[in-house]
Amino acid sequence: MEAKRPHLYWTPCAAHCLDLMLEDIFKIPNFNKTFEKAIAVHGYIVNRSGLLNMMRQFTQYKDLIKPAKTRFATAFLTLSRIHQQQTNLKKMFTSEEWITSKWAKEPQGKKTAQVILMPSFWNNVLYALKISSPLVRVLRLVDGERKPPMGYIYEAMDRAKEAIAKSFNGNEEKYKEFFEIIDNRWNVQLHRPLHAAGYYLNPEYFYANPNIEKDKEVMSGLYKCILRLVPSNETQDKVCAELTTYKKADGLFGMALAIRQRTTRAPGDLYFILK
Repeated sequence: MEAKRPHLYWTPCAAHCLDLMLEDIFKIPNFNKTFEKAIAVHGYIVNRSGLLNMMRQFTQYKDLIKPAKTRFATAFLTLSRIHQQQTNLKKMFTSEEWITSKWAKEPQGKKTAQVILMPSFWNNVLYALKISSPLVRVLRLVDGERKPPMGYIYEAMDRAKEAIAKSFNGNEEKYKEFFEIIDNRWNVQLHRPLHAAGYYLNPEYFYANPNIEKDKEVMSGLYKCILRLVPSNETQDKVCAELTTYKKADGLFGMALAIRQRTTRAPGDLYFILK
């Protein structure tokens, strides 16, 4: 389609690319085994109504599985829910109710209790969450319907990586492997000029970042979009002229209404109101 229509722009589905990032991370043996253990614990409990009732008493009726739209987001959200119930689950598997129950004497029951009381299991759960939680937040952004995500993806991915690095106190050795996974998907599939242009044309970020015009990657994406989407040289020149108005926050961009709503409305919504 792009070959037949030179001014058409195609970009991969952002939600699908993010899910593939999570899938790649999930393939790491440590994380895969951790999730399998979590699912085994959940399966053992829910398949026994008496045990399920016991668990609900300890967890204030919170379930351990948290479904999402995609398989791998579900995997990490489930680990998040289990991590939230860590203290309650440990209390349950060391309680008098559990110790005197018939399930505590079953081989599978003993194995389940062993997982819950195993420090390495919880360490791996926390490790997985430090990597996945920022990416799941970006996935929610691009897969949600609250606002069009195009103008937010570029910044959201940068913030996700910053959050991951911060969670490990900047110790690169602990997250270097995961950044490589993220960058492989981002650079090959998701990093498109459209996202850079959307970032530049988002007033929330543009006016808060005075150095945005010094970012060669962002500016290159912006002008590549103009060249591809606008066939006429004359119109291209008009677009560039109007960019000056945008940069200086002149005209409608300088109105109190526009300034006040830079961070509360999506760029397209704000433009429609001003127009």
